[in-house]
Amino acid sequence: MATFSAKSNKRSISLPSRSHPATQNIEEELNKLKTWELEFSSSPTAEAVYNGLVGLGEVHKCIGDLLNLPLTLQALSQCQNKKWVDEILDKSVRFLDICGTTRELVSQFKENIKDVQSLLRRRKGDLNITNYTSFRKKMKKDAKSLITSLKKIDHEEMVAVMEVDQLVSAVIRMLREVTTMGISVFQMVLVFLSAPISKPISKWSLVSRLVNKGSEDNINEIESANVALSSLFKCGACEVEKIQYVQSKLETLEAHFECIENGLNNIFRCLIKSRSTLLNVVSCQ
Repeated sequence: MATFSAKSNKRSISLPSRSHPATQNIEEELNKLKTWELEFSSSPTAEAVYNGLVGLGEVHKCIGDLLNLPLTLQALSQCQNKKWVDEILDKSVRFLDICGTTRELVSQFKENIKDVQSLLRRRKGDLNITNYTSFRKKMKKDAKSLITSLKKIDHEEMVAVMEVDQLVSAVIRMLREVTTMGISVFQMVLVFLSAPISKPISKWSLVSRLVNKGSEDNINEIESANVALSSLFKCGACEVEKIQYVQSKLETLEAHFECIENGLNNIFRCLIKSRSTLLNVVSCQ
């Protein structure tokens, strides 16, 4: 997959004019993500999802660098009102749970793909993919539930902050901005996982969908693989070429999910590190 990049900065973040260099890096990475958000807000592809995760990982890396600077730690520890930290910590633990559950869904789906590939390699008689189809339905249901949880976090009111220290004010705003952008990225990941579940279709309907490139552009990689897989229900003794085509689709899909899983693992680690730093700030007297 291509690495994360942005073509232009369409939206910006209001930060103090005299920012620490680390805050400037965060601003740049957030603006890249906001450009990505505008470009891929509908019908996300596997590559767009992965790029969003990579971009979010870069933002969290910059946040981690900023939070661990001695100057930042000192300023945060001297902050009199730390209710905003409690707010962010509360959201972070729920976000960690969402990230962990999403990781598990992606990992389990990879295993289901491998199971179907194994069935195709040693296929005798009708292809039984009941387990795969059942998990697709479960994944879609779970993804929608997680999206609801994200929306709930996004709609919660924020603690009012009356902070005179410029660095502390910037850190608070950026942490909240990162939370908001994280919600957007994960919502797109979950929309991708909620791809429509294709029903068995006729041979000629399949040919029409796969030959018509414009039609395939309107479905993501999960549905594309499902469309190809569903054709095997209609072909009886399947041609070797068709089985090879489906296997190729599944191999590509598995590779995409491997990348997405790596991106989720990276963000999960970053979230834990940031949470640990903030917990240290709360413990400081």
